[in-house]
Amino acid sequence: MIALPKLDFEEVLQKLTGFLVTEIEKTRMKKAVLGLSGGLDSALVAALAARALGRENVTGILMPYRTSSAKSIEDALKVVENTGINSLKIEISAAVDAFAANNMTNPDFSRKGRLGNIMARTRMMTLFDFSAANGAIVLGTGNKSEIELGYFTMFGDGASALNPIGSLYKTDIFEFARYLGLPASVIEKAPSADLFEGQTDEGEIGYSYQTMDPVIHAIADLKLSEEEIVKEGFDEKLVCFVKNRINSMRYKRDVPIIAKI
Repeated sequence: MIALPKLDFEEVLQKLTGFLVTEIEKTRMKKAVLGLSGGLDSALVAALAARALGRENVTGILMPYRTSSAKSIEDALKVVENTGINSLKIEISAAVDAFAANNMTNPDFSRKGRLGNIMARTRMMTLFDFSAANGAIVLGTGNKSEIELGYFTMFGDGASALNPIGSLYKTDIFEFARYLGLPASVIEKAPSADLFEGQTDEGEIGYSYQTMDPVIHAIADLKLSEEEIVKEGFDEKLVCFVKNRINSMRYKRDVPIIAKI
């Protein structure tokens, strides 16, 4: 059965820290900023940035909404302690609520996705404003699984200047984080954007990353057809779901899709 390629994490570490050093030098900036959610992806980016730039040159910003989990804040602070980076805590509740209260296009925010998107975009505005004020490049924290599936908010958590982990599948992120010695509580908890109480990535998507990642790899990297992947022993319903999701979310990955003449 198709499996993800085995990675040499020491080699990956050198490549990704080298990427950050090289690309940030091109910008003539010396600092970096990222959103620190208490989740695994942002923890890994914080660790990579601290190694590449020096922990004193990296700032992680905690941006809770009033319904955010206290555990997420606790885990984010564990990452700060583990990596030694600088940190700020900026509440986004007032900004998000003000937009929601004054939204004239459709004031019905009963759908959790809409309010979650506003939170994600408010957080990214906060990061880019910090970037402008402090000369710090904004680092992305989206992994390849999320990117291929379109499981991110356009111009929200999907926006950044540099993304060091966008070629790593979520399955690899777990292993890499263990290799780097990141806090166990961050590694072991269910992946979540913490947009509303009880929200998890895999609960919303319907499959675990461990189940989906080999199929994403087969489609995105190996360019195999659905029929070929099913013949390898994968569930036909799973393969169809992943294929359709990747195809339908292209507009989020290739932003914007520009007409050719």
